[in-house]
Amino acid sequence: MATSPRNADLKGLRWPLGLTHAGLLAERATRAFWPFWSVVMLALGLLMLGLQDLVAVETVWAVGAALVLAALFFLIRGALRFRWPHRDEALARLDATMEGRPIQTMLDSQAIGAGDEASRAVWAAHQARMRARAAQARAPAPDLRVSRRDPFGLRYMAMLVLLVALLFGSLWRVGSVGGMAPGAGAAQAAAGPSWEGWVEPPAYTGLPVLYLNDFDEGELRAPQGSRVTLRLYGEAGALRVTEEVSNRPVAPENPSEPVQDFTLAQSGRLAIEGEGGRAWEVALIPDAAPEIEATGPAETSAIGAFTMPFAARDDYEVIAGRARITLDMARLDRRYGLAAKPEPRAAIEVDLPMPVARGREDFEEVLIEDFSEHAWANMPVKIELIAEDAAGNTGTSPVIETELAARHFFDPMAAAVIEMRRDLLWTRDNAGRVAQVLRAVSYQPEEGLFDHETDYLRLRFILRRIEATAAYGMSDEAQAEIAEALWDLALKLEEGTLADALERMRQAQERLSEAMKNGASDAEIARLMDELRDATRDYMEQLQREFAQQNQGDGTDRPDQGQPDENTMMMTQDDLQRMMDRIQELMEQGRMAEAQQALEEFQRMMENMRVTQGQGGQGQSPGQQAMEGLADTLRQQQGLSDQAFRDLQEQFNPGANAGESQGNEGRSGGQGRGQSHEGQGQGQGEGQAGEPGQGQGQQSGPRPGQSGEPQDLGQSLAERQNQLRRQLEQQRGALPGAGTPGGDAAREALDRAGRAMDGAEEALRQDDLAEAIDRQAEAIENLREGMRELGEQMAQEQRQNQQGQQQGQNPDALAGRNRADPLGRNQRGTPGVENEMLQGEDVYRRARDLLDEIRRRSGDAERPAIELDYLKRLLDRF
Repeated sequence: MATSPRNADLKGLRWPLGLTHAGLLAERATRAFWPFWSVVMLALGLLMLGLQDLVAVETVWAVGAALVLAALFFLIRGALRFRWPHRDEALARLDATMEGRPIQTMLDSQAIGAGDEASRAVWAAHQARMRARAAQARAPAPDLRVSRRDPFGLRYMAMLVLLVALLFGSLWRVGSVGGMAPGAGAAQAAAGPSWEGWVEPPAYTGLPVLYLNDFDEGELRAPQGSRVTLRLYGEAGALRVTEEVSNRPVAPENPSEPVQDFTLAQSGRLAIEGEGGRAWEVALIPDAAPEIEATGPAETSAIGAFTMPFAARDDYEVIAGRARITLDMARLDRRYGLAAKPEPRAAIEVDLPMPVARGREDFEEVLIEDFSEHAWANMPVKIELIAEDAAGNTGTSPVIETELAARHFFDPMAAAVIEMRRDLLWTRDNAGRVAQVLRAVSYQPEEGLFDHETDYLRLRFILRRIEATAAYGMSDEAQAEIAEALWDLALKLEEGTLADALERMRQAQERLSEAMKNGASDAEIARLMDELRDATRDYMEQLQREFAQQNQGDGTDRPDQGQPDENTMMMTQDDLQRMMDRIQELMEQGRMAEAQQALEEFQRMMENMRVTQGQGGQGQSPGQQAMEGLADTLRQQQGLSDQAFRDLQEQFNPGANAGESQGNEGRSGGQGRGQSHEGQGQGQGEGQAGEPGQGQGQQSGPRPGQSGEPQDLGQSLAERQNQLRRQLEQQRGALPGAGTPGGDAAREALDRAGRAMDGAEEALRQDDLAEAIDRQAEAIENLREGMRELGEQMAQEQRQNQQGQQQGQNPDALAGRNRADPLGRNQRGTPGVENEMLQGEDVYRRARDLLDEIRRRSGDAERPAIELDYLKRLLDRF
């Protein structure tokens, strides 16, 4: 098939064809000459950086000759390999980018059927389609990759050298290589003297190098410690250097040396005298010493660690810091074991934490160290904070007089052991007194001094070791071993491994009481308060397990159940939570006397309390009580999330929610009236049922945080979120089904919900409403998952109990008991559906499906307004 170019057909492809031709040219030039370009970039970068001024002339010429030969070799080789692209190659490249190769079709001629009219018509139509397709041609991108030819990326290394030279070098430095040529001295002498100079600041400043040729005479500012390099060209003696900035004790013997370098140490005059010379008044920028100071008092963290916030700053950066701690003998109470002369002990020096991910010019950090085992723990000390910069300058903070904050021991026996350990570390001369005091305080151990006999045996062993080493001289190793043994014993006595939850709760109460009497820090009181909460929660769980085991043991309702004694105090877990919150609030306000009184009242109530099961305490299992509490928490979390969303809308569109709020008030008013009637009916039903226990001192009404209790309008969203998280923690601790798959899964889901609530609280405190809404949605999802897992576990237990109860019963009795409503609840003879509607289906799963269906329908905007309002009221209630 013969082809011939047709300029008329290719006229529309002029620009795509030209770009394709240029791309082919770039590809071949890159592949042929990339080694030559790399050598040129490397040589130019080295010259601009001035490396030729730092090495001998012979080295410069050797390296220069090698680079020139390499450049010539690669240039010749590239020229031999380079092939100029033809127009036909560009056409083929452009044609290959389109389907059917339309350009080749446009250039082809009909070979078969040229004499047939129909065949010529078909061929003309085909070429017309190809012309239309060719009109849309786009030039392909050139392939400039040479990775196969340069597997080590040498071209990138040369490019990097050139980029660094462009940033930190100068084109003026390239000309300095001319002065190194043979006979250049004579040429320069004939042309006249010249010079070059650089001021290189210290590396830690991060400042660029100053090229003196670019600066006119006048003031020149440079950092202290900068290195000055001067090069003089031309006839010897034509130029000379005079300076007053290096502070050199002896002036240079020959100020006309071709190369001179020195360091800036002071302000003064720097001059190059002679033809074309200049003079500057150098103003030295001094390197200031760093500053450091404590920004807060020394405190004890919740785990007993010493914490002190501090701030440091420097004109460039602080590279290191340390804290030096010495004992303040003037403020030390020298009584008892501290009355003796102390053994010499070196000052404590610890490194200060330095920021890693941010600059060190101005920063704040917190020193955290555990000095609880040190001999000076809780003694008055003097602290000096020292900072150092890269120039070696140091800055010291004012002396801080404080106590070496460390862990406190509130158990009396543990506190006595720690005090004797301190006396032993103070001086070994106290060994006899330490043994005597420990024997005295441990006399008659059966009086309840030790929870475990092994603790007393360990103390007796330590006593014998102290007496034996004191008699023959106590070595440093023996002193350290005995101190470590006393520390371990004190920890064992303080923390203990109590298996009895009641005893652990009482011990936590006593520790908190002792801490308030001794004026412990806020962090220690908070830690002990959390310990009391945990111990109380464990005690409540044990009571509930015992109650559940008693009910499962006989399977019948005992007459005494649900009928508490008149002298027995009925309390719910919410009541206990409110009391502990009140105690913590009093302690945070500094009202320790009232807090101590409230704690004593709490102790008396715990000794005589009886935990009620369910909200009312009768007729509800622990699982039902937990489900009701979780449902209430879920409703509160949904309401809190809605409020956060409205606040977010208000931020972006102020006033947009005004009309909606008025409408909501009207709907909520009607809803409240409807609920009040419904609640009244429920109250009447309960009264008619005649359930026992009513009116016997049991508290009634909505629990804290329920929808029925009015919210404090003064509380922020973060505070309400914090209260809700605490409520969830309490509910999680009282969750039944411990050890079962469903119970453990429910606890894990509620734990995730608690963490999400904590994140939402933090976001609310930072005014990040969008993040708070995301975390609240995560909490709601995990709450629903926890309720689902708990419901499935309860349904499984219910089916197992029903199977056990059905054995021995007749079919008629079973038929009478299996009357159920659509939710699977037993009707017990009340008028209703006579047939089984659920056929053994999980009642809680059925309830969840109904709730999901209500939510789906409430989101359908096409439903009537009255129906949507009814569905909304259902969601608010359930």
